[in-house]
Amino acid sequence: MNKQIFINLPVSDLSASTQFYQELGFTKNPTFSNESASCMVWSDNIFVMLLMHDFYKSFLAGKEIADTKKTSGVLIALSLESKEAVQQFADTAKQNGGDYYQVDSGAPADLMFGYEVQDLDGHTWEPMWMSPDFDPEH
Repeated sequence: MNKQIFINLPVSDLSASTQFYQELGFTKNPTFSNESASCMVWSDNIFVMLLMHDFYKSFLAGKEIADTKKTSGVLIALSLESKEAVQQFADTAKQNGGDYYQVDSGAPADLMFGYEVQDLDGHTWEPMWMSPDFDPEH
């Protein structure tokens, strides 16, 4: 079996969040979705589980859900095929209720380019592109 990653995110509005992620290019897998969760497929090995707060809380052993509009617990980076694809991802997020800001990686934009993109609940994604010529040592 191939190794896979399932990123679980608490959401306040499952329908709106599902639509948001579909606009970004994720595909909903109805087999693993119901009234409390949407399984959003990014690739053959990367899945985002959008979970309503009550369902998400059932996995937390009494912990509280972080307010991701005020605090950060994780940054999720996605590599994309071009700077244009990064820009499109960020623009699409903003057009659908999210937001973004430019990342200053310290590298020239022709070698590395990315944004911090926030979804409807404040979860932060980092779509990024890196040139095959990028050498972090130089």
